[in-house]
Amino acid sequence: MKVEIIHKNFDGPEDVLSYVRKKVTKLSRYLPNLDEAKVEIREENTRSPKDRFGVQITVNTKGTLLRAEERRDSVQAAADAAVEVIARQIKRFKGKRYDKGRGVSVTRGVSGFEGDTVKRRVGSGPTLVKTKKFLTRVMSIEEASEQMELLGHDFFLFVSAESGSLSLLYRRRDGNYGLIEPELS
Repeated sequence: MKVEIIHKNFDGPEDVLSYVRKKVTKLSRYLPNLDEAKVEIREENTRSPKDRFGVQITVNTKGTLLRAEERRDSVQAAADAAVEVIARQIKRFKGKRYDKGRGVSVTRGVSGFEGDTVKRRVGSGPTLVKTKKFLTRVMSIEEASEQMELLGHDFFLFVSAESGSLSLLYRRRDGNYGLIEPELS
């Protein structure tokens, strides 16, 4: 498994980074087809020293992304907590995948994530500060909702298996889902 560690506002010793890398690498015990993991370590000036260090882990397992973010008083504690959250998500993911008989259909296809930080002025209004590119794959609405829940996001962009077009699934304020499908004129 490839582990990429990015640290922002944090210049910690190498043994801390190797500790985090070792903890994240152990996730492949739970799910052997983990392809890559991206770890972001941040140190922030907060009022509470308990939330000083933040660790965000995103893992890619053949098209399914799992993400966890934790804040603690040390990098090791934040990494431990984030790894525990990811481990729970992997167990839930495996349960859905195997118990419901979906087999490899959940992990079919290729998906990746890529992030670029580019500041660009959009008209006279706000500034565009981040652009993300990722590969989308064909999936049903049910698979898209599971992927959105596993990521912990409020929206998910995918190619609909029913219509074959790019679709956006989002969580409404009442807790239900909404679906946006483009209609060309």
